[in-house]
Amino acid sequence: MKIGVLQLNPVVGDIDGNAAKIVAAYRRATALGADLCMTPEMALTGYPPRDLLLYARFVERVGERALALARELADGPPLLLGAVEPNPGTGKQVFNCALWCEAGAIRKSVRKTLLPTYDVFDEARYFEPAPEGNERANIVEFNGRTLAVSICEDAWNDKDYWDARTYSRDPLEEAAAFGPDAILNLSASPLFLGKQRLREDMLGAVARKYGVPMVYANQTGGNDDLVFEGRSCAFGPDGRLVARAAGFTEDVLLVDLDDFSANAVADDDFAPEAETWRALVLGTRDYVRKSGFSTALVGLSGGIDSAVTACVAAEALGPENVTCVLMPSPYSSRGSVDDSLALAENLGVETLTLPIEPIMRSFETTLAEPFAGLAPDTTEENIQSRIRGNLLMALSNKRGSLLLTTGNKSELAVGYCTIYGDMSGGFAVISDVDKSSVFRLARWYNEHVGPNIPEPIITKPPSAELRPNQKDQDSLPDYAVLDAILALHVEHHKSRREIIAEGFDEPTVNRILDLVRFAEFKRRQAAPGIKLTPRSFGTGWRMPLACRRDL
Repeated sequence: MKIGVLQLNPVVGDIDGNAAKIVAAYRRATALGADLCMTPEMALTGYPPRDLLLYARFVERVGERALALARELADGPPLLLGAVEPNPGTGKQVFNCALWCEAGAIRKSVRKTLLPTYDVFDEARYFEPAPEGNERANIVEFNGRTLAVSICEDAWNDKDYWDARTYSRDPLEEAAAFGPDAILNLSASPLFLGKQRLREDMLGAVARKYGVPMVYANQTGGNDDLVFEGRSCAFGPDGRLVARAAGFTEDVLLVDLDDFSANAVADDDFAPEAETWRALVLGTRDYVRKSGFSTALVGLSGGIDSAVTACVAAEALGPENVTCVLMPSPYSSRGSVDDSLALAENLGVETLTLPIEPIMRSFETTLAEPFAGLAPDTTEENIQSRIRGNLLMALSNKRGSLLLTTGNKSELAVGYCTIYGDMSGGFAVISDVDKSSVFRLARWYNEHVGPNIPEPIITKPPSAELRPNQKDQDSLPDYAVLDAILALHVEHHKSRREIIAEGFDEPTVNRILDLVRFAEFKRRQAAPGIKLTPRSFGTGWRMPLACRRDL
């Protein structure tokens, strides 16, 4: 039996558009000889639809379109469709489900059992878990085969692999009692760097444990702050990887449950910089286009952050759809301006140059009386940043272009950024890439994509150039130290005491963690950005604002 895995890039909420994608991929798979097709989790709605699920009419529309889809495909093999359906009983109003569509009807609904509530997931807010008691609820009989159907998290609770259990139930263990011939898993599993290796190791271990093939369908594309890498895959009964779809793009993968001799594993690159680049490009492209924009703006400073952001934008949208704006001040070095122009020329993007000195002078004149007797400080520096933010937002409004912000994770973590200034914009491309990783990514990009970033941008000491001879390290620790401490605190949940015990200087640790706490109000107002790490400053970061936290 051949299974067509439909790796799709849905648009959240676009029920009709997603249905059209499903039909096109289904037709392609059946033309290749698929006896059964399966989509990713919630392919009809896109994942995650979040509070759209609170609207009964939205859920009704999904049901209506699912039935219409089943009827449209009545002349072909069955489709296992990721969708949602109303809960007619008590509890939450909606089930996350896989609908078995066959012969013009919805023959069965398999409901998701395990509802994640960690990191970016909040499924218990919306869904009722599959009820207990119906032992064959996730079993489908087809063509003489017994198929165990599961949805994403349902496959992530194997006590032998994790040496523990997060949930009290294990849907695959329950299904194993019926001797399935294969396990099918519909997923919308978002990326963090290195996750696919973990995913394949875990799914392979599950297939080996039960001695049956396992087929995994994953969503691809960017939805808000999440990127889904695709890389749908299949494993033989010995746990060996036998098939993998392409990464970061739509694909159709054909898996023959009776023949695992063919090598259908797509080539891939799992290096952190390669994954980061592909995720940034896909996430930016989808956020811009799914939000209804076709062009983007980037403020180009001559620094490495804006350079990398411009490279991502040009790759994601095409250089003809990107405008880079230079806004030199009296403190901008000639080298920064020349490097910015060289980068833009290398990328083939439009540039605008808008000097801000005249506007700075008007601020000085207007504020001369209330500032009388007060020494210049970061106030004047922030004014420069806010002038630039205003100019960029004016261009964004006038041109209908999305402004991409250029701040990195290190700056966002400690508040080394200006709210309503350089934080202005609609999408924060590298906000989950720390400064050390930005440097590595720039070098990787020049080697593997094109030598477009001028070498001085990579080698010169980072500076905001808001005062004479300013350097980032005047205000911050060395980035290698800063990033190591931030990773321990933000991504690994380590406290001050635990970080100091790892050998870091106590005053430095205290200062950095205090900055993280004080910058919370800025992050709450920041533009969304692409999640790349197990814990970004996105929907998975839920720190209180008005609090006293001693971590």
